[in-house]
Amino acid sequence: MELDFDCVSAEYSELRRIGYSLAGGLNDLPQRAAVYYHLYEDSEGRNIFPLMAAHGALWAKGYFQKGIRAGKILSLQYVFSPKHLTQNYKSLIDFANAFRDINRRVCAEAYCVYHFTKKYGQTKFAEQIIPKTLLIALNRCHYSQRIGKPLNRIERKELFEAFFLWEQETIVSPSVEKAVENFNWSCVKWLAMKPKIEFAYFGDDVGLQFKNFSLKAERIEKGLDAYELAEKVGYKAVEDAICHYKIMPKSFFDSTSFYFLNVYKSVGFSR
Repeated sequence: MELDFDCVSAEYSELRRIGYSLAGGLNDLPQRAAVYYHLYEDSEGRNIFPLMAAHGALWAKGYFQKGIRAGKILSLQYVFSPKHLTQNYKSLIDFANAFRDINRRVCAEAYCVYHFTKKYGQTKFAEQIIPKTLLIALNRCHYSQRIGKPLNRIERKELFEAFFLWEQETIVSPSVEKAVENFNWSCVKWLAMKPKIEFAYFGDDVGLQFKNFSLKAERIEKGLDAYELAEKVGYKAVEDAICHYKIMPKSFFDSTSFYFLNVYKSVGFSR
């Protein structure tokens, strides 16, 4: 029997509320890494997207810090023009915050869609709000967990791609376009569009060099490359590499599930 539409809709709204609370503020990248890792762990290793998103959040924290420091140095050229100095530096901060906000929203929506489909993935409401490819992949993930069967490599990749393309289409692409358009410091903007992504599990001297980060096609290409590298090194190595950023506290590594539970409680919820 189909569940009441309004009831299911209310559950979805509540999970989104929880997701945004867990995702925290703009600078809470380590907290989001814990939420991402929870989604990976809750799936018993089937849902690879949040594991890689955890690496993305932790790598981005260091990248933003380096970028802001470089911006401060470059802004010294405007020391005799306080107006330009202030405007350009503010433009850099706004740009960085736009990307932090993208990460925050991806985390919140990923939490919502994963937990919602775990309980309501077969409902008409789910069919209306979740893209078909992602819904099918998530339902397969949850079903395989219920029957104790792992996803094979093809199924893992299909789930990752569905999740990754969904967040690119619905959140990342429109937000990146807006952030780039509003970034008015031309020389720093040019540099910012050419990051070299170096997740900890890539290994020494391995990085994904962007020519233009604003291009959706290149972000997708590099994202899929990062996924293939994860498959190559193995997911135990990807899990273990989280410590290399030296950001997450010891309590996270002592018990990732207990750490997430404390995050969950700290934002006002109980399980």
